[in-house]
Amino acid sequence: MFYWIVKRLIAQPLFSAWWRPWVEGESNIPETGAAILVGNHLAEGETILLPAILKRRLVFTPKAELFAMAGFKGLVFKWFLRAIKMLPLDRSGGKKSADDMAAFAGVLHDGGVLIMFPEGSRSPDGRLYKGRTGAARLALQTGAPVIPVAVSNTKMYKNRLGIPRLHRPGIRIGKPMDFSAYRGAGNDRDTLRWITDEMMNAIMELSGQTYVDVYVSAVKAGLRRGQPVAAPVLARPGLGRPVPALPRRESEAA
Repeated sequence: MFYWIVKRLIAQPLFSAWWRPWVEGESNIPETGAAILVGNHLAEGETILLPAILKRRLVFTPKAELFAMAGFKGLVFKWFLRAIKMLPLDRSGGKKSADDMAAFAGVLHDGGVLIMFPEGSRSPDGRLYKGRTGAARLALQTGAPVIPVAVSNTKMYKNRLGIPRLHRPGIRIGKPMDFSAYRGAGNDRDTLRWITDEMMNAIMELSGQTYVDVYVSAVKAGLRRGQPVAAPVLARPGLGRPVPALPRRESEAA
């Protein structure tokens, strides 16, 4: 209830009038049932824009560190995230990460909509970076369709009063992608990478970004060390990677 009060009575009318966002392809998101939205991650603005403007309720997967901020600001922020049912994502691996992924799968099994940013962190230069395979794992586990999303102009600016705002942000939504034929592939690494590259390619085609075949976390770590990492630019994600064979059915394997 709190989520819809904030969304319908405050965020949606306020941001629609103030930011004047544009949206293309929202009809590609089903009105009911599970879906995984995968988007590019340019700035902090998309985490506010997408849930405020799109009609369906979105469950974000913010990094777990946001739930551990110190001080009064941290307490208020954590309360707000939990009040709107955001689920933390532990990126350290192991059991905690697996438990978090199980919670996300539960959202999809209940017919909800997840929004994930496969790059894992904001782009430092506006380019699109290599995707992580978490969304692909959830798609294979649940059978939910994957819907690519491209945002633009989501960097926050402050006006003369210090109030942050966006300048005509955009949301472009692509056609659903169905990977259900690969559900029997389980955790096959090649299949997960191919599916992730297909997702990232769909995002690239919507956004028009240049694709860089390296994880953004590695790029940022190199920048902090003053040792830039090699960042190969490809015409598309997964260039030259073969399409994986469909998994054999149990009847065929017997």
